[in-house]
Amino acid sequence: MSISKTVLRSYKSEDKEAVLNLIDLNIPNYFAPSEKFDFQNYLEKEIELYYVLLYEDKIIGCGGINFEEGKKVGIISWDMIHPEFHGKSFGTQLLQHRLSELISMKTIKKVIVRTSQITYKFYEKQGFVLKKMIPNYWADGFDLYFMEYQNLEH
Repeated sequence: MSISKTVLRSYKSEDKEAVLNLIDLNIPNYFAPSEKFDFQNYLEKEIELYYVLLYEDKIIGCGGINFEEGKKVGIISWDMIHPEFHGKSFGTQLLQHRLSELISMKTIKKVIVRTSQITYKFYEKQGFVLKKMIPNYWADGFDLYFMEYQNLEH
């Protein structure tokens, strides 16, 4: 599998079934079953910028950007990669694209991610620092790890 065979593009409504399949494939290892409803609601009502990652024309990943404080805070949101593609740098590619987008926005003063104990090490490797942790925040056994990106330079 080569990252050079990937295409990253903006999410379209016709991608909904494929990205809902991605969350199904990542439950219960990375998301609690109750989070599927939240993700569906996000897709229908809360998307600001959302991307899909394709490998050989198949959606294998997705992730978004949302904003707070009048676009001063960028939020990395709803990242997921097909389990067959974990550990092969596809998640890094998806995250780096969004970080580049945020860094290019002069209004952005801070980039955060709200993740869990399962994936926080991934974000830590990418330059995020843990700011706080709340046990059982997302669901029983799924803690909130609130992290901030430390390499934000315009």
